[in-house]
Amino acid sequence: MFRDRVDAGRRLAARLAEEDLSGGLVLGIPRGGVVVAAAVAAELALPLDIIVPRKIGAPRNPELAVGAVTQDGTVIYNDRLLQRLMLRADDLEGQVQQEIKEIERRMTLYRGSRVPPELAGRTVILIDDGIATGYTVLAALRSLRRAGPRRIILAVPVAPPETLERLKPEVDRIVCLEAPDDFYAVGQFYLHFDQNSDQEVIDLLQAGRNA
Repeated sequence: MFRDRVDAGRRLAARLAEEDLSGGLVLGIPRGGVVVAAAVAAELALPLDIIVPRKIGAPRNPELAVGAVTQDGTVIYNDRLLQRLMLRADDLEGQVQQEIKEIERRMTLYRGSRVPPELAGRTVILIDDGIATGYTVLAALRSLRRAGPRRIILAVPVAPPETLERLKPEVDRIVCLEAPDDFYAVGQFYLHFDQNSDQEVIDLLQAGRNA
């Protein structure tokens, strides 16, 4: 059980300190993942930035994720779920474009005019506050791979074993503090799991730049 996201980030940092992270970059997934990532970046004296994947909701049921997309247009789908819902990727193109616009809005909101960091040839540590199904994280990882980093490390406080197994081929290393079989939701492993605001993300990124 983690006290809160900052506690989870500090525990992750202690584990990551064993890795060779020279020239590394920490990327958090907003909003909660940025809080964890900021704690990691502060503990390890690494730069902090963001990547913003978004889930693609099913038509007439937006809470049901059938895939995910990132700002560079990397899209992944749950093919089994698409078949069950009798959907094709073409049916979701409007939703994909809508989510890309929302990603662009959030990137501008969080980053302002700041230029995205160079990823090629670097060790990139992708962090979220936990993983459930893993589709947004999978989209983020595939987007990162296209940018040509030297190494990708996925670091999370908690995730179910089957999700970690599915994500393993996408990364060079996974650091996960807890992988319980009785996983129901990320929030069950935190004493305090409050919703984070956009302003918190902005403030953490600004603090990371000034560190």
